[in-house]
Amino acid sequence: MAAVTSLLDRWVAAARGAGATAADPDLEAAGGYLLGRWSEPQRQYHDVSHLTAVLDVVDEYAGLAPHADRVRLAAWMHDAVYDPRALGEANERDSAEFAKGLLTTLGTPPEVAAEVARLVGLTAGHATEDTDPDGELLCDADLAILAAGPDRYTAYTEAIRREYAHVPEDTFRAARAQVLVSLLELPSIYRHAPLRDAWEAPARANLERELRALAG
Repeated sequence: MAAVTSLLDRWVAAARGAGATAADPDLEAAGGYLLGRWSEPQRQYHDVSHLTAVLDVVDEYAGLAPHADRVRLAAWMHDAVYDPRALGEANERDSAEFAKGLLTTLGTPPEVAAEVARLVGLTAGHATEDTDPDGELLCDADLAILAAGPDRYTAYTEAIRREYAHVPEDTFRAARAQVLVSLLELPSIYRHAPLRDAWEAPARANLERELRALAG
């Protein structure tokens, strides 16, 4: 219960910081609804633990983002809609639309709601511009797991496979390999220098090791 309360407090603080004008009970109800979404049974990796991990990175490196509360809200929203059976970028698109609607309902200024929705959309391909430090921090935080230690990285890949248990093994391997190759082809997986310096090398090592395992 304490962990849930802490997350709800973080949600309310971020919403207020981004300009939401709804009453506290309404903000808390929205946060509770979001936590319910993040706790859906189909989620094996994209769950409350992932949300918390992304928020923790955003908090630790908030000084890198001009609008850190918008990034926090985007973290809350970026997998608010998550169906492993969805095609293409449907989850990110639907999460972005959901974010804009919910934040507007909570009295967030329209331009802020639109910007949070834009940030959410970036997580589809994790491609950002050098002039977008807010987007860079969100994408860096979302991809932080790639630089995890071997045991945690293995647990992550196993959780992803469970989310896609409905996909035949050969099909999964081919699709997963395509995702890994697209990440390895990025000029840099991480955009902000402090994160790139700490995480780029271990992330690439993890991705290359997984790619070899998929090929084998």
